[in-house]
Amino acid sequence: MGAEQQSFQLEVSPEQQVSALWWRPAEALAAFVFAHGAGTGMQHPSMNAIAERLLAHRIATLRHQFPYRERGLPRPDPPALCAATVRAAVSRCRLLAPELPCIAGGRSFGARMTSQAQAAAPLPQVRGLALLGFPLHPAGRPSSERAQHLAQVHIPMLFLQGTRDALAERSVLEPVIEQLGARARLHRLEGADHSFHLRASARRSDEQLREELASAFARWLRELLQ
Repeated sequence: MGAEQQSFQLEVSPEQQVSALWWRPAEALAAFVFAHGAGTGMQHPSMNAIAERLLAHRIATLRHQFPYRERGLPRPDPPALCAATVRAAVSRCRLLAPELPCIAGGRSFGARMTSQAQAAAPLPQVRGLALLGFPLHPAGRPSSERAQHLAQVHIPMLFLQGTRDALAERSVLEPVIEQLGARARLHRLEGADHSFHLRASARRSDEQLREELASAFARWLRELLQ
């Protein structure tokens, strides 16, 4: 892979540590604090695959567990503990690469926990949020209630969403993005579901879809840094 790799323990509080993983390519453009989804973990194959594609676009990633995953529990932690974990990861990222612009976000649950943390109090020196498969509502129950906190996020946001995402129906998601104005951008991944998988009949592969995702992220990042 030709990248610096480190595994370490991230201190959330004096009583709580979680595993973390740092991948940094040569000549990195920026660093992404990349939180996992509710039912996965930082080493899930989908997280690895996306991190690899970002690496190819010169984007470093800092992945971390949430405490419930570290303990092997199925139920997510309370939002306050998730926010503390995100803040600890951002702080560690700034120590690992103080010269790199920092972006925060994640997949699904991790995206929502990061945006909620940013809405509550700005994450130090974070330039923008990249939200992959933002879980706007439960499947089959369209609602914009989970998006209300986004009005309190005052830095640029990139939403990367599949057009078949049952947790973010287009009729609900697009008005939310429009209301957020110029600071929010939506990139639709044609044919992708919430897990960024395509139908078997699709004319391209999941790998090609992930490359589109990483390319869209890199374009947005370069515009942001300009």
